[in-house]
Amino acid sequence: MPTPATPAIVLLSGGLDSATVLALMRRDGFAVHALSFDYGQRHKEELRYAALLAQSMGAASHRVLRIDLAAFGGSALTDPQLSIPETGLAPGIPITYVPARNTVFLSLALALAEVLGARDIFLGVNSQDYSGYPDCRAEFVQAFEALAQVATRLGDEARGPRIHAPLQFLNKSEIIRLGSRLGVDYGMTRSCYQLDAEGRSCGRCDSCRLRREGFRQAGIADPTPYQDS
Repeated sequence: MPTPATPAIVLLSGGLDSATVLALMRRDGFAVHALSFDYGQRHKEELRYAALLAQSMGAASHRVLRIDLAAFGGSALTDPQLSIPETGLAPGIPITYVPARNTVFLSLALALAEVLGARDIFLGVNSQDYSGYPDCRAEFVQAFEALAQVATRLGDEARGPRIHAPLQFLNKSEIIRLGSRLGVDYGMTRSCYQLDAEGRSCGRCDSCRLRREGFRQAGIADPTPYQDS
């Protein structure tokens, strides 16, 4: 079991999934070091909510790293020439997939883990993510953990970081129920790909649709401010 001094890292986006993971980590006694990314996303307003969550939920530290995945393009989340889908979820890999994003994020988390001596890295991928995003699948998480054992000093010392995806097999309503039991204030989270300057969610993008339906299925009032309400 971790002690209050046991460091662990969470990839914190400002959304409801990573907020729930942070709450789980705090419940389990980790000293949580939150890591967020300004990666060229069009919806970078989410970073303000990541900072609020880290502060209000007692993270030991919060870092925001700047990397430029927008330089490659290939995703509606980083390329303003591509439209954010608003017609509902479709089969296949959506245009909102950012190529290799989680591979890059976890690689940087791995570097921070080496510096902090952290043996645990957490991320909020879940069943409704990996249905469309290849870097949210359980196979990806397992493969990255295997890499961590052979690519790091900690791994060479048989202390290689473990990659945890505690929401992996939960859907949005199950995540919301879990977080509500843990006291997560979902009004401080945002999941939208098209937040406006006032922090209101569009209510039309895939992420908003999943969030809205998750609250409906969970039977919990949705505290999200939407542009159409």
